[in-house]
Amino acid sequence: MTDRRIKIFVTGKVQGVFFRQALKVTAKKNNVFGWVRNLDDGRVEAILEGNEEKVSRVIEWAHRGPANARVEDVEIRNENFTGEFVKFDVLY
Repeated sequence: MTDRRIKIFVTGKVQGVFFRQALKVTAKKNNVFGWVRNLDDGRVEAILEGNEEKVSRVIEWAHRGPANARVEDVEIRNENFTGEFVKFDVLY
């Protein structure tokens, strides 16, 4: 299976609903590495790296988010896989 790196931007009610922490749990469960952070414009941004199928699972989860989130859109940008991450972090 191929490794994949993507950057996602999640729009909607995604701040103040534990979206970043829940994304971290989902990424770790799927052995996906990278980071997630809030943006000043209300979106959440994340870099995901790992097995293509497992990254796709995390993207699928991001379209729903945690219970109190209301995801309106997930923008996906493919990037070149680097393998630079060894864990998944929540950035502040």
